[in-house]
Amino acid sequence: MARGERGLVPYISRTESVAYRHLTKKLTVETLWIYVLSLLTNGPLYGYEFPVKIEEKFGFRPNKITCYVVLYRLYQEGLIKEEKKMHSNEGPMRKYYQITEKGMRELENAVAFLRRVADVITPS
Repeated sequence: MARGERGLVPYISRTESVAYRHLTKKLTVETLWIYVLSLLTNGPLYGYEFPVKIEEKFGFRPNKITCYVVLYRLYQEGLIKEEKKMHSNEGPMRKYYQITEKGMRELENAVAFLRRVADVITPS
């Protein structure tokens, strides 16, 4: 992200409408699974990395606990898989998450849906 850019979520001032603030929350934190799956298309990550990577790429920083809840749900649905690996010779094992084929299909479906929504609501 270039200097000065704020990603998908621009700085929201007090002059922004409640409706706009509600929309940004719905399309970021409340749909966090889409961002998680998108990041995993670039390779495995461990849980602690998600908030930072999401902020770097998408411009908002979700709570760590929220990320772990989303990871747990994605794992339960078979959209991601986990693998425990040693990060280094010292320290505990880490769970690394990878997107599954099912997860890739769901991400593609979500992206297609969002594109259709954007096409339908864009003024002509």
